[in-house]
Amino acid sequence: MVWLVALPAQKGWATYFAIFTHHRYWLSLFNTVGLSLLVTFCTLALGGAVGIFLSRHKFAGRTVLLSLLTLPLSFPGVIIGFFMILLGGRQGLIADLSEALGTGRLTLAYGFLGLFLAYLYFSLPRAIATYAAAAEKMDLALEEAARTLGASRYAILRDVWIPELAPTTLACAAIVFATSMGAFGTAFTLATKFEVLPITIYSEFTNYANFALAASLSIALGLVTWVVMYVARRYSGSATVFV
Repeated sequence: MVWLVALPAQKGWATYFAIFTHHRYWLSLFNTVGLSLLVTFCTLALGGAVGIFLSRHKFAGRTVLLSLLTLPLSFPGVIIGFFMILLGGRQGLIADLSEALGTGRLTLAYGFLGLFLAYLYFSLPRAIATYAAAAEKMDLALEEAARTLGASRYAILRDVWIPELAPTTLACAAIVFATSMGAFGTAFTLATKFEVLPITIYSEFTNYANFALAASLSIALGLVTWVVMYVARRYSGSATVFV
């Protein structure tokens, strides 16, 4: 880590700020942060709804359904990218169907939408499992007391569920955001029309042997992720963040 931080200085102190002074690098960071934020928001919304539903409802096949929903945890990012290519790539299912309908071969795997769907698919299992475990540990007496006092469903959601699950939400958001910021395998498979920072870093040290600049970009990526993780630890407790 010390060598990583010191490396950009070999090409001058301005190298540390290259991500702010070069449009390509700044755009790559912007793309990565924007994509990660959107993935985080959608993951929390969908994962929270599904996780809470599974924790509150017992039905036949629940265990099998939960196993299927957490299946992406069994695969590395490259395989998730391959799944997206099978669905929305040039030879994928959507392309075959669109050609059969006479609209040409439509593809969605290699741009923003493909990355978003792949990241979302990869992140959902963590949110579902986290919310399901948190919801099972909630004090149901608070919800029953609110109902007894005539609280509406919205009031129960606002005054009971959201405060109770706030630490879990913050911790889960930090994990999903950090995972999306640093995801390489999925991006390496899909990011041909939408550049993200891990791919930019990879290109700098493999194609151009520019280790100083790659180190500078890595520092920027790490700082953004570290700040988010620090805030999550600060307000939700360090033990919760790393569950």
